[in-house]
Amino acid sequence: MQLKIMPKKKPLSAGRVPLILLLCQMISALEVPLDLVQPPTITQQSPKDYIIDPRENIVIQCEAKGKPPPSFSWTRNGTHFDIDKDPLVTMKPDSGTLIINIMSEGKAETYEGVYQCTARNERGAAVSNNIVVRPSRSPLWTKEKLEPIILRNGQSLVLPCRPPIGLPPPIIFWMDNSFQRLPQSERVSQGLNGDLYFSNVLPEDTREDYICYARFNHTQTIQQKQPISVKVISVDELNDTIAANLSDTEFYGAKSNRERPPTFLTPEGNASNKEELRGNVLSLECIAEGLPTPIIYWIKEDGTLPMNRTFYRNFQKTLQIIQVSEADSGNYQCIAKNALGAIHHTISVTVKAAPYWIMAPQNLVLSPGEDGALICRANGNPKPRISWLSNGVPIEIAPDDPSRKIDGDTIIFSNVQERSSAVYQCNASNEYGYLLANAFVNVLAEPPRILTSANTLYQVIANRPAFLDCAFFGSPLPTIEWFKGAKGSALGEDVYGLHENGTLEIPVAQKESTGTYTCVARNKLGMAKNEVNLEIKDPTRIIKQPEYAVVQRGNTVSFECKVKHDHTLIPTVTWLKDNCELPNDGRFTVDKDHLVVAEVSDDDGGTYTCVANTTLDSVSASAVLSVVDVPNPPFDLELTDQLDKSVQLSWTPGDDNNSPITKFIIEYEDAMHEAGLWHHQTEVPGTQTTAQLKLSPYVNYSFRVMAENSLGRSLPSEASEQYLTKAAEPDKNPMTVEGLGSEPDNLVITWKPLNGFESNGPGLQYKVSWRQKDGDDEWTSVVVANVSKYIVSGTPTFVPYLIKVQALNDVGFAPEPAVVMGHSGEDLPMVAPGNVHVNVVNSTLAEVHWDPVPLKSIRGHLQGYRIYYWKAQSSSKRNRRHIEKKILTFQGSKTHGMLPGLEPFSHYTLHIRVVNGKGEGPASPDRVFNTPEGVPSAPSALKIVNPTLDSLTLEWDPPSHPNGILTEYTLKYQPINSTHELGPLVDLKIPANKTRWTLKNLNFSTRYKFYFYAQTSAGSGSQITEEAVTTVDEGKMAMASRQVDIATQGWFIGLMCAVALLILILLIVCFIRRNKGGKYPVKEKEDAHADPEIQPMKEDDGTFGEYSDAEDHKPLKKGSRTPSDRTVKKEDSDDSLVDYGEGVNGQFNEDGSFIGQYSGKKEKEPAEGNESSEAPSPVNAMNSFV
Repeated sequence: MQLKIMPKKKPLSAGRVPLILLLCQMISALEVPLDLVQPPTITQQSPKDYIIDPRENIVIQCEAKGKPPPSFSWTRNGTHFDIDKDPLVTMKPDSGTLIINIMSEGKAETYEGVYQCTARNERGAAVSNNIVVRPSRSPLWTKEKLEPIILRNGQSLVLPCRPPIGLPPPIIFWMDNSFQRLPQSERVSQGLNGDLYFSNVLPEDTREDYICYARFNHTQTIQQKQPISVKVISVDELNDTIAANLSDTEFYGAKSNRERPPTFLTPEGNASNKEELRGNVLSLECIAEGLPTPIIYWIKEDGTLPMNRTFYRNFQKTLQIIQVSEADSGNYQCIAKNALGAIHHTISVTVKAAPYWIMAPQNLVLSPGEDGALICRANGNPKPRISWLSNGVPIEIAPDDPSRKIDGDTIIFSNVQERSSAVYQCNASNEYGYLLANAFVNVLAEPPRILTSANTLYQVIANRPAFLDCAFFGSPLPTIEWFKGAKGSALGEDVYGLHENGTLEIPVAQKESTGTYTCVARNKLGMAKNEVNLEIKDPTRIIKQPEYAVVQRGNTVSFECKVKHDHTLIPTVTWLKDNCELPNDGRFTVDKDHLVVAEVSDDDGGTYTCVANTTLDSVSASAVLSVVDVPNPPFDLELTDQLDKSVQLSWTPGDDNNSPITKFIIEYEDAMHEAGLWHHQTEVPGTQTTAQLKLSPYVNYSFRVMAENSLGRSLPSEASEQYLTKAAEPDKNPMTVEGLGSEPDNLVITWKPLNGFESNGPGLQYKVSWRQKDGDDEWTSVVVANVSKYIVSGTPTFVPYLIKVQALNDVGFAPEPAVVMGHSGEDLPMVAPGNVHVNVVNSTLAEVHWDPVPLKSIRGHLQGYRIYYWKAQSSSKRNRRHIEKKILTFQGSKTHGMLPGLEPFSHYTLHIRVVNGKGEGPASPDRVFNTPEGVPSAPSALKIVNPTLDSLTLEWDPPSHPNGILTEYTLKYQPINSTHELGPLVDLKIPANKTRWTLKNLNFSTRYKFYFYAQTSAGSGSQITEEAVTTVDEGKMAMASRQVDIATQGWFIGLMCAVALLILILLIVCFIRRNKGGKYPVKEKEDAHADPEIQPMKEDDGTFGEYSDAEDHKPLKKGSRTPSDRTVKKEDSDDSLVDYGEGVNGQFNEDGSFIGQYSGKKEKEPAEGNESSEAPSPVNAMNSFV
């Protein structure tokens, strides 16, 4: 009997009818609850090929479930295994697992064999696979004597491993005595059989410790072969070795060490066959020898190699195809090729297959009277044979059951009854293996039951699918219905879908999908239902994603990640780097929304991902961090194409650190002449890794390269190898050649020597040549060492010479040098300037003229003319006194010049000398000249003495520089009043012989300002100013003295401070009373006058009222309440402000201060009525008091 499988998803019928899962009457693989009667089911068993560790107890697993619980029995090698008779064998309680205790006694080999477990109860029997138990083996290598192998350079070699046969087979590898793996390459590699193959040997292959190791993983042991000694020698060495040791030395191979085309070391011949089982890894191998080393290629004839399953191992010598299938059968060709030829080998591959399932039989749960079927379909190559067993017994000899019928790979059940319950085994086998499957038929009559927990809460993110479970069981198979809400509203097929296991699917859950859903299961024996709840949550979103960042190494970078989520869910934000956890490094800090990486290094570059997880969903956003920096230095500098004057430099760029290299800078060092000093050679674009460099002769070059990108320049590379260029004749001559004499009879020739780099060879010297410019003499030459000057003696004084300096070395001369002009040494001029005359321009300036000195008499380079002049005596005094000489030089060949800064009315003497590079010539005859009068300087001093009430006396000193004869003094003066205004100016002339003058009839107690200056015939000089005051009347002086004395007394100052404080307090009280609506004194006066015309009337009853603070007593604006015309209006007040001390009749002091503050018509009125209450100064108060 068999249950039919429901479709994956079955839509509802048209219309809004209740969703009903119309499941068929038959279903496969139905899980029966363990509380119901059911046949046994094997749940766990040991593998078919079970290799055990002989050092541990043997455990053979067999677990099963069933109702009632099954009992277990075993067979060994096809016969019953009575575990009670073997004290070393026990079975675990409530289990079929065997434990064989071989650790205390016994051997694993004793228990080798084929085991099978049977689990049985009243409903049937299930059997396990045939379990082949074998202990693992790791045997030792057999002892053998390995002779040293001696062979010629270039020959091929195979070192055999031939490991002992173990179980399972060992893993092979080659190492040396230090347990270091031997390096492998296209030339040297290990084959699949473990042998070590050399396509050709090299001298460096010589060693005495080629050791093959076998690792047995099951027992964790390693065995090793005896070391093999290999020596690779030349032909001559080989002949000597053979002659000396032929009797006891193995000579390997006889092929020549000359180049040869490839031949295969393995496999042999032109073709071979390979068989592999489906699902395994197909490994094909070709290893060739030859010189040079061959390269291996693979092709498949009449087909292509599968792209995603093909891999090349062992330097392309091994082709592997994983998960091989029958389609991979065919001819594969490996091709070995080198420069001398190519060969190929064809491997014919056949893929066989052990049995594999197409449809394994599934458990059937049927109700009495139902029909069903068990189907067992398998495939393989060759095709497997299908056989059936019932409760572990071949079905041919099993008890007969009228409800079943066998049809090849299918058992058909009709009208089953409870006695039809049994466990059936299907066996599919061929020569490569077998498959065994248990499937029971369980006949039950059970009402529906729902296995999903009641009131399960499902939480789903909006706009995602929702799956509400309704696991069920029943026999016959129940139908399933889904309802939503308490009223049982039907679920339409346009929104919902049902799965064969009863699950309700909401393809796109929305907020309105929230609610309670009911699942109902029915069959003919009853009904069951279950309620589940669904909540829809807002999706988690990243509203601010991290952004791509570029940061320089050593700086700090920050990534931002802001998350928005459902308020009922608590997200966790995790940062990943390249999909792995962040490094455990204090430089990485994470806060609520940010990841900060400090001191960024190269390893920090990569993809950073912000992952926001809730219990329902997960979102992520990524950004790439590029760490940039200046490039790493270039390396592997190499010099090629080495010529006399050029070389090619190549290099390998260093890492650009994520910023493209824009250029390379090449520098050189001359180790011969300037060791340690690097010079700029050239620059090339960043895409170029070679440069053709121009070289100079006789330089020991080393080069280094620096890379540059947008962030800066790298460190220099390591220096290249040194390259010494050949010597050559100099290609340039010294610069800055000059000829100047140091003495009247010599010529000093100087030049800037060539440096070592410019010498172009050893033995650098200079050929110095000279001759007179204006003569017919031949060139005079001398060769000097590597110096910078040469002195020619015995020359005429200051004669022009033609000079040239040529470089030469041991190879030859430099090109013809340029000719420069110089002069022999200078001597002092012989002649003084003539015809010197002076033109006086004004009292401080004179112009001097002279005739030039002939050039021959100068005897050198004309520097100019120098005038010496001095003031001999003053015209206003008869005594003569010597004054220091002054010097004025005029450059070049000028014949006139100006003498500024002369003193007026003075007697001067001068003479002139011509100047050359050697010094001054003789002086010209003295010339005398006089300057005219000028205006005098200001009088030296001006003092005012003996002031009286109406007179002042002035005393002064004459000007220090009269600059002529004084004719008179001029005195101007004017008074200054108290406001610093100037009065009328008085002009007074005073004779020149006076130094004192008294002014009379001046005003007393008045300040005067005086202006005083002297005059000569040339005009008025600078003035000097002074101020003075006449004395005052004694009575007023005394009063002023008293005022000052009283005003400076401490008690008076204290009294005035107290008065000021009292006035301030009164003002404060006045303001407080006014703000509270109180009456001012002015208002009291108005009440006393009782003028009805000015009394305001109350608005409500027409009676007269008081002035209120809100209306009439508003604060004054900017001071006084009086109008701007200083009059008091009738409606404001009948009292004049004069009554309060503020009228126009107040008095003023002499200094303008107001003294009427305590006087007026109404002196008895209190002072507080005066709103303009500025506190009086002590002096003004005193004036009032007096």
